[in-house]
Amino acid sequence: MAVLELTRETFYTEVLQEKRLVIVDFWAAYCTPCRMLIPVLEEIAAERSDVKICKLNVDEAQDIAERYGVMSMPILIFFKNGEPINESIGLISKERLLAMLPKQQ
Repeated sequence: MAVLELTRETFYTEVLQEKRLVIVDFWAAYCTPCRMLIPVLEEIAAERSDVKICKLNVDEAQDIAERYGVMSMPILIFFKNGEPINESIGLISKERLLAMLPKQQ
């Protein structure tokens, strides 16, 4: 599964109404560490069908970023049943991110 590009309009249905674990990457085009994180997220998205991985450009959805307290990037916010349950701030390795996920069934 590919990393899903979110918009302000799709955030509600793709994240808040989803029952499975969703990781949202809050990013911006000018953020170098954000760009470095992309391959890590793409690899995990391809390997873990039980986790939905999305990205949201904060410049295009500032209201959503503010709602979830995004102050620095990259930040990954983990949602389950529409509620934020965890987060990771800064560049993270694939191994560390996988360790934050529940074991695949």
